[in-house]
Amino acid sequence: MFELEYESLLKKELAGARGQRREMLERDLSATKKMLEVIYPVLGKLEGIVLEYEMVALSGVKIYGDAFHRALNTVFEEENFITHAETITRKRFSFERARARSVGVFGHTYFPYSRDELEQQPDICRRDLHELMVVHANVEGMGILELPVYEREVLRFALLRDKPFGLGELSGCLKLTPTACGKITKTLVVKGLLSKVGGGERRCFEFRITEAGVSMFNRRHSGRSLGRFN
Repeated sequence: MFELEYESLLKKELAGARGQRREMLERDLSATKKMLEVIYPVLGKLEGIVLEYEMVALSGVKIYGDAFHRALNTVFEEENFITHAETITRKRFSFERARARSVGVFGHTYFPYSRDELEQQPDICRRDLHELMVVHANVEGMGILELPVYEREVLRFALLRDKPFGLGELSGCLKLTPTACGKITKTLVVKGLLSKVGGGERRCFEFRITEAGVSMFNRRHSGRSLGRFN
């Protein structure tokens, strides 16, 4: 699924790009692709992603973000230690700091990942993005914060796990009995935020988060700042 979406996205971006941005898109984007692949389970889709997002820095020069997410208003960056730290010149180091300030002035969230994190700690990368999405969360009339705390935690668990899970696993995570977990998952199934996997009408073996459940973390709040939930 990711491969097809990425290829479609890149093709669309190339078709609409001109000048320097076109040149940027024609370079090796394997690092950006790897970053998007790691966080894809949290995003759920690549809709709204802009590759090599073009901005004009405060100095007047054009700068580019690896990937920009419109709904989250966030610039994602993949940074290799060797090219962004170990062998960088003082002039380049200063330019990178000025570049980050420009992104902030534009009102975007700057969200960099190191290559080592993406390769060695993908779960942490997804967790951090999930926390960012919670800040922006809102779903047509029912925000994530309006759900009972245990329902929120079940959805958080399901989102980060990104594969079917059983009541035993959920019980171990939430420190609740399987019976209590069963009641919570049943409610979330009724709300359309979880779906059953396997089993029969009376009993299912596992659950997984639905697109509606993912979207609880994928909508930008239109009003006050939400902050972290407990």
